[in-house]
Amino acid sequence: MDEELIKEIARRVKETLKNPNTIPIEASGRHIHLSKEHVEVLFGKGYELKRKKELSQPGQYQCEERVTLVGPKGVIENVAVLGPERARTQVEISKTDAKQLGIDPPVRDSGDLDGSEKIYIVTRKAVIEAKESVIVAKRHIHMNNEDALRLKVKDKDIVNVRVKSDRPVIFEDVVIRVSDKYNLSMHIDFDEANASSFENGMVGEIIS
Repeated sequence: MDEELIKEIARRVKETLKNPNTIPIEASGRHIHLSKEHVEVLFGKGYELKRKKELSQPGQYQCEERVTLVGPKGVIENVAVLGPERARTQVEISKTDAKQLGIDPPVRDSGDLDGSEKIYIVTRKAVIEAKESVIVAKRHIHMNNEDALRLKVKDKDIVNVRVKSDRPVIFEDVVIRVSDKYNLSMHIDFDEANASSFENGMVGEIIS
């Protein structure tokens, strides 16, 4: 476990002790989850993604590999690949990214890919057309069962969250995800982060 992640966990514990209803907020940049099939096409037969650093959710990590996204109107380079591999390739971008690429992905929960947008994914070795793979991730809160009990919510509940920042906002339509594999954290994309004047250490509170 790297030093940065240890500091982040310590900060979250401190905030939770200070206010048991506080939820740490993370800004999630554009990234891609690749299927095993697409990993081998893009990087070579039998290729295994190289772990770079751990993320806040257990078992999730950033990889050393990067890809380029190509749409009808634009290109975005140096897109982070996250592991582990998934059953289906999923590209998560913001609405601003979508305008740059010239596509119109739906706002969806992770894994809800049927009927979503397509994109071309490029590396030095290959180009693939990834159909039904691009979404704008719906804002959500990861938590375990103990957190859910304390916050009086359950899996798939929809809540409103007041963000505590220099530019306070209330995010509506936030989905709750409950699993004992999760650490408590609300995820927003960079468009939402900019709207709320995001800074590391920002927290929120469920208000309904």
